[in-house]
Amino acid sequence: MGKVAVAFAAVAVVAACSVAAVMVGRRMKSRRKWRTVVEILKELEDDCDTPVGRLRQVVDAMAVEMHAGLASEGGSKLKMLLTFVDDLPTGREKGTYYALHLGGTYFRILRVLLGDQRSYLDVQDVERHPIPSHLMNSTSEVLFNFLAFSLERFIEKEENGSDSQGVRRELAFTFSFPVKHTSISSGVLIKWTKGFEISEMVGQDIAECLQGALNRRGLDMHVAALVNDTVGALSLGYYHDPDTVVAVVFGTGSNACYLERTDAIIKCQGLLTTSGSMVVNMEWGNFWSSHLPRTSYDIDLDAESSNANDMGFEKMISGMYLGDIVRRVILRMSEDSDIFGPISPVLSEPYVLRTNSVSAIHEDDTPELQEVARILKDIGVSDVPLKVRKLVVKICDVVTRRAGRLAAAGIAGILKKIGRDGSGGITSGRSRSEIQMQKRTVVAVEGGLYINYTMFREYMEEALVEILGEEVSQYVVVKAMEDGSSIGSALLVASLQS
Repeated sequence: MGKVAVAFAAVAVVAACSVAAVMVGRRMKSRRKWRTVVEILKELEDDCDTPVGRLRQVVDAMAVEMHAGLASEGGSKLKMLLTFVDDLPTGREKGTYYALHLGGTYFRILRVLLGDQRSYLDVQDVERHPIPSHLMNSTSEVLFNFLAFSLERFIEKEENGSDSQGVRRELAFTFSFPVKHTSISSGVLIKWTKGFEISEMVGQDIAECLQGALNRRGLDMHVAALVNDTVGALSLGYYHDPDTVVAVVFGTGSNACYLERTDAIIKCQGLLTTSGSMVVNMEWGNFWSSHLPRTSYDIDLDAESSNANDMGFEKMISGMYLGDIVRRVILRMSEDSDIFGPISPVLSEPYVLRTNSVSAIHEDDTPELQEVARILKDIGVSDVPLKVRKLVVKICDVVTRRAGRLAAAGIAGILKKIGRDGSGGITSGRSRSEIQMQKRTVVAVEGGLYINYTMFREYMEEALVEILGEEVSQYVVVKAMEDGSSIGSALLVASLQS
């Protein structure tokens, strides 16, 4: 071999070694980046861990807080509000009634026709509309004028071709925010949640605000009941099954109510009802315990929210917040590694990833996770490999699993308080034989998070069985109540007229 050939061979060897060194270096760098995101995921899993022992600690804390909230005003994070609903629908109601439901992201209007028997409940002309975002921080007058206008249009459609003109209509106003009731048809707003910020309305009577707007439009419609959405769900559940004693909403926000004995409501001594019980609106979104598995992402979300240091439980389990927790995890991974490519400015926008998108990611069963790729592209993350898409699915799973299991602990806490968890609960005046006798208990559940997000629902129901045990859980029935808050509120109005 000549000198030239030897030189070329040497150069080739050096070049090959250089290329190999670059490739090895890139692989090592890639592995380091992947190791970084895996460590972040592991930290998230550890911080969100909800073993059954921890869930039972949350159960105990919920039951204790309920007892304290019933004992005195301000004695607990749970407000335990009286609703003045002491008699629930029996199935003998009849007539035509209306409901308007102002919730988190939508409002609904419907008409219910009742025929004096449980089998005859006809829900007619249901309208569901998104709430225009500008109304959420407008004024009381603007908000209620809009709602009255919407009711007017609803009635005009009904009156076309009918003989219902000149008939006074009875309306249930389902209002999914904390209200201190003074009667079943009146109550003042305590505070806004779910992104609403109309400060002038705090302390105002909500039913009067709507009635005034209806009067200004000349509508002959009477606001006969002001009802929390959970109470509406309980009402519909009870109408179909008298073993229903608890109702929970998992939607944009989250809350629960239940049927409590009046003698257990210590802060209102001397409270008398014909039934000996009253529905209590817990406002459980503000529940807090040191046993709740809080992460750095929860802390940052809370600090940057419009209601910092408030609604801690709701921020872990409700539809408004789950998507943003996932977004924050992905953003952290983007900042610490470039596996998602250049950091997307869209990804830095709070609440840009909605919980319905988290559900679509989590439940994507396409071979290459095309739906995950599409949603990531919408938030500025494009062309990521399949293993990164699988990582995003896992993030959604960890966050949703925690939410579902904590939701189950909340429900079990209510069951413990009223002695329906098999342990006797935190009660007063119960005999040993009553405690030992397990009763069938129906929990009515409503809300888009529960109805539409299969994995959330499965994690919640699975954890409820874990907490209660197989023997007790067979007596606890969870029933979905679609549109229950609206229909049930109309039923309450009907029960007042019967």
